Amino acid sequence: MGKGYNAAIAANPYIVGSFACIGGGLFGLDISSMSGVLTNPYYLRQFHTPGSSAQGAIVAAMPAGSFVGALAVTQLADRLGRKRTILLSSLIWVIGSILQCASVNRGMLVVGRIVSGLSIGIASAIVPIYQSEITAPAIRGRMVSLQQWSITWGILIQYFIQFGSSYIDGVASFRLPWGLQMIPAIVLFIGMLFFPESPRWLMDRERDEEALEILADVHGHGDKNHELVQLEFEEIKQQVIFEKSEGAKSYFDLLKGNIPRRVFLGSSLQMWSQLSGMNVMMYYIVYVFQGSGLTGTRAGLIAASVQYVLNVVATIPAIIYIDKWGRRPMMVLGSLFMGTFLFLVGGLQARYGHWGSVNDAPVWVIDGHAAATKGIIVCSYLFVCSFAVTMGPVSWTYPAEIYSLKTRGKAVSIATATNWIFNFALAWATPPGFANIAWKTYFIFGTFNFAASIHFFFMFPETVGRTLEEIEDIFTEGHAFAPWRIGKHTGKKTLADVIGQSKEHNSIDEKEHV
Repeated sequence: MGKGYNAAIAANPYIVGSFACIGGGLFGLDISSMSGVLTNPYYLRQFHTPGSSAQGAIVAAMPAGSFVGALAVTQLADRLGRKRTILLSSLIWVIGSILQCASVNRGMLVVGRIVSGLSIGIASAIVPIYQSEITAPAIRGRMVSLQQWSITWGILIQYFIQFGSSYIDGVASFRLPWGLQMIPAIVLFIGMLFFPESPRWLMDRERDEEALEILADVHGHGDKNHELVQLEFEEIKQQVIFEKSEGAKSYFDLLKGNIPRRVFLGSSLQMWSQLSGMNVMMYYIVYVFQGSGLTGTRAGLIAASVQYVLNVVATIPAIIYIDKWGRRPMMVLGSLFMGTFLFLVGGLQARYGHWGSVNDAPVWVIDGHAAATKGIIVCSYLFVCSFAVTMGPVSWTYPAEIYSLKTRGKAVSIATATNWIFNFALAWATPPGFANIAWKTYFIFGTFNFAASIHFFFMFPETVGRTLEEIEDIFTEGHAFAPWRIGKHTGKKTLADVIGQSKEHNSIDEKEHV
């Protein structure tokens, strides 16, 4: 492995584009590591039965750390490189898992979750960047969308570990799952040692020969003269030269030209993905089914496990067809469906529910209406499926592909940090929301989804099927409030076009020097 990576691994586009997704799986592990213990008697006893605000703070500690981690990527991605940043996130996750597993009070648990959050914030920002920069345009959306699928698998696997551990008597029922979650991070760290660095980052560091060799292994089975290899190499080279001539990299670069529009689109998409209410349904699904009238701890856990299975299965069509359906239809239709199902859940809760008490805590609950209970469960399942097949994958794919090389690390980290700051706020605010305004909480998230669909329709251009460099032309064309006017072939180039453009630029430079 003299190259610093395994060429056979690099030659398989699906392996090289998907393995880093284990980093996304860490986020999924964390989600169900908490949702699975909310009704665990040993967890409640160990941490003195946290109230709604205290439990919200414990859950929110992870996205608080993730917010800091995502912002740190603005420096780490450019200085360390994409590969080494992923390795770093793996090590931090192991430390956080150890702290959580050994926690003896709320403070130690919160610190452990903050440390784990740092890892997740770094991984959630850097993995889509790495995937988008190393995969071919024809499968880029599919590969980056695997980030969302890995999150769903992380949720599912950890939840079933939690479910199985619930039969253990004692604190091992929650400590064991928290300890086991370090295993995927160890696998990620060891595995990434055999993967190549991003060729775009290498060329930005004037390591063109290494970049060309990686492009050849990844896209041309080692053939440096392969058309796609030469096309990507020339496009990246032109883009690097252009961006270096524009000046030094800094946050001020995000305020130049059409970059503010792109930063706004990427950040707002991540914001809407949180305001859709999906992670609320993931973190607090036990509370949702408890309020629907589903009685019994294990009955709630089983119903929740069905939701997590559907989340995994429904993501598969999106992975397969995201590069055929396009980004815009998935965002618009997904938000409309999600808003509809949340309003149905809220309506059923409002019509058939009343204030009651569960474990001495006030809960809006449905009693004696089996049809309403089943309706809420079904609508919850349909909501999750709607997110999984649309917004889930796109929310990671789109922000990773709309930025220039010079701003990609900083802009993606800001978009991801936006995701985490809203995740933090909602994770903390939702338990008190359920405790105080009950069913109205669903109407609030439903309204957010309808607002998001309007925003997607009028401001988000289509990016499917284009190289990262060709996407530059989409934003150069404009149409900020009418993206459907951008032509389907805008930005499309052949190798001859790129080489011709390069010669034209060189000719102009030579005349300027004469």
